[in-house]
Amino acid sequence: MFNTLEPQQPDALLAVMAAYAADTHPDKVDLGVGVYRDASGVTPVMAAVRKAEQRILDSQVTKAYVGAGGNRPFAAFIEALTLGADHPARAAGRVVTLQTPGGCGGVRLAADLIQRAGHGARVLVSEPTWPNHRPLLGGAGLAVDDFPYYDPATGALGFEAMLAALARLPAGNVVLLQASCHNPTGQDLSAAQWQTLADVLERQQLIPLMDLAYQGLGDGLDADAAPVRMMAARLPEVLIAVSCSKNFGLYRERVGAVIVVARDSREAAIVMNHLQILARRMYSMPPDHGAAIVATIAADPALTAEWLAELEAMRVRVGTIRASLAAALRREFGTGRFDFIEGQRGMFSLLGLPPAAVKALAAEHHVYIAGDSRINVAGLPEAKIERVARAIRGVTD
Repeated sequence: MFNTLEPQQPDALLAVMAAYAADTHPDKVDLGVGVYRDASGVTPVMAAVRKAEQRILDSQVTKAYVGAGGNRPFAAFIEALTLGADHPARAAGRVVTLQTPGGCGGVRLAADLIQRAGHGARVLVSEPTWPNHRPLLGGAGLAVDDFPYYDPATGALGFEAMLAALARLPAGNVVLLQASCHNPTGQDLSAAQWQTLADVLERQQLIPLMDLAYQGLGDGLDADAAPVRMMAARLPEVLIAVSCSKNFGLYRERVGAVIVVARDSREAAIVMNHLQILARRMYSMPPDHGAAIVATIAADPALTAEWLAELEAMRVRVGTIRASLAAALRREFGTGRFDFIEGQRGMFSLLGLPPAAVKALAAEHHVYIAGDSRINVAGLPEAKIERVARAIRGVTD
């Protein structure tokens, strides 16, 4: 059976991880893997998560399946966290939420739902976008194209080119939009730009698929979800994929959701039925542990307050690292070439370095970043900011 298989190129980021692991240099730096790290270089377990987890271990009496729809208190909390407790679409019964294995599961189930609807819709993604978007969407059988978004050479958003490309699309196509903390660029739309974009989507009858993977790490929980809430208020149909990996630190627990805003409550109920069938056919039942942790935190005001404080500390720290790195690069280069880093949001920035410079960073300076020159700002220890800035200067013309 397997003699027909040909060797494939390994995932580029996994190759970076392997190269970093094999490097024996005592002062190596990993800015490739997209996880938050604290000042000691550790991806911590949040205190609120640890307490919630202990309560679950002490009180859980069964490991029975949770059902294809997942943990329902978790789903209700994520729906309210994403759209707001009093969103008019929720009040009208137009919203359904299903727990998924991580944000990836949310994107894939949304893609399967689009394919199942049978309208032949294409999905447009930003150029650049998170590398896993294309295989997740294409794996569902969807045609995937892109629209212009960002110029790595200048660190500038190409908003007018983006609008022009979307304005040419026929009705019924789907546009994947990262709601906040854009991966890999870190460059988000302004509030006014989001409204203008919604005008185009509404006029062209395009459907947004909103990927919300970093809520709370940009400008705050409500601000980061504002584009999603606005789209859900203005447009008849919206799909949303949510991840709890970053804002709860539950990377390995694979906790996420897919939220669908339908035209009315009747269609919403039908959508939920189809989502459960799709989930059942793909992975049968979702894991419960991570969702139970989130639901436990949500049910206890003290734990919620503790989680919110921890998340805010993470958000502020990432912003501080951005400012410090931009300042260090300004000193090294004597120009504002990399000042865009400070103004961006979330965990990532795209440096705009050529492949040769990326390779030289690893080979000569033991600094590992993604091949497209994306860096994980949240993985940069404060003590190594100056060293990384010197390394970037050392490989840049």
